[in-house]
Amino acid sequence: MSYDTTSTNVWGDYSLCKNEDPPPGPNITYGYSKDHRPDLKQFMTELLCVDRGVPIFGQVLDGNSSDKTSNNKMLTRISAIMAKHGLGTGAFVYVADSAMVTEANLATIGENRFISRLPASYKECKHAINEAVTANCWTDLGTLAESPSEDKKPVATYKIYETSVTLHEIPYRAVVVHSSAHDKRRKKRLEKAITASSKELRTALSGIETVYFCQADAVAAAKRARGCSSRLHQVKTTIDSFTVRKRGRPSATKPASTTTRYRLSWELELDTQAVEREKQIAGCFVLLCNVPVDGEGYMDGEKVLKTYKGQYGIESDFAFLKDPLIVNDVFLKKPHRIEVLGMILIIALTVWRLMERSMRVYLQNRNTTIEGWEKRRTKKPTAFMMTTVITGFMVAHTGMGRILLRKPTKRQDDFLTALGLKYQVFLDHRFKCQPVIPLYSDQKG
Repeated sequence: MSYDTTSTNVWGDYSLCKNEDPPPGPNITYGYSKDHRPDLKQFMTELLCVDRGVPIFGQVLDGNSSDKTSNNKMLTRISAIMAKHGLGTGAFVYVADSAMVTEANLATIGENRFISRLPASYKECKHAINEAVTANCWTDLGTLAESPSEDKKPVATYKIYETSVTLHEIPYRAVVVHSSAHDKRRKKRLEKAITASSKELRTALSGIETVYFCQADAVAAAKRARGCSSRLHQVKTTIDSFTVRKRGRPSATKPASTTTRYRLSWELELDTQAVEREKQIAGCFVLLCNVPVDGEGYMDGEKVLKTYKGQYGIESDFAFLKDPLIVNDVFLKKPHRIEVLGMILIIALTVWRLMERSMRVYLQNRNTTIEGWEKRRTKKPTAFMMTTVITGFMVAHTGMGRILLRKPTKRQDDFLTALGLKYQVFLDHRFKCQPVIPLYSDQKG
């Protein structure tokens, strides 16, 4: 199971509806905007999905809802359902983002299986990453992308290191993941750290004298300068001697008297090993879980990562719910109407995803493919692909009922078959589909 929330921006003053009857629905107000529009009011939508994006629960929430609180309510609801039906702790794996990792949520989930991202605000996250980078005993996983990149960008490669952490006196598995696609924000943070380190060192070194009367003082100053080295820069020092003429009028008969001085110079040298280590750290994140490493329901580190990456399915669901082709700006005056619209969209999304899943299971069970975009064969047709294919069906009403004006093409017939349908579905409203996924099957999803 994957859980997440998203925000949807709206326009207008919904405070005028708070005292109306029927109930006003969600509180349309300001909150943390996942669309980066904090200037607009919003409402939230939560989804609980299985099989990489098929919704089994969803609802509209207040605009200022907290993901941490929403996770706790969802976990409480799931625990109650499990207890009612006598399901054990291994019946599901709850996958959520880092907002799930709080003391209250971890206590609520108890022994139920979960996978989440350990927030960087926990010191245990930094310790686990440092341990992994120091040990340098990674397990290379290569690329995990299920399909090639369409824009020909480099595909991310992964490597993992497994350790353990203790949160709130309870031990958990910690899978440290390094991705070749470094987080852009972290890379910028490292670049800023390098610039700041250079600036701070130059300021500190500017307070050290550069010319000395004795060599011992110059050596001591060089030692102080090298001591200013930071984790990203090393201070390299050089001492040069030079002569200066002594003060006073020189003798007319003797050479001018001179004395030796010592000049200290320094330069900053980027510590390439330290920077490389920081780059390694910047590309890491930690997955927290309590899934067993052996026995029933076990997952190795690679499986844990793949399961967490399956969270992208719920992200594509949110893209569907907020797609301007599906619903443009929400022009509704009443919050309870927004709630109704939100539920209609969630139901439509569920049907959309179930059609997609049915086609893919049908092809997988028969180890075959279907003609996709640009006549390429695919095992993973999309619901949008299916709708474009069947758009060509033309039905006419006659005195004897409905008739097709054009015989279905093989491609259209293939898509209908993958859905468990025949072309008669367009002619007879009583036509029943043939399920492509048996009601009782060994397939998990």
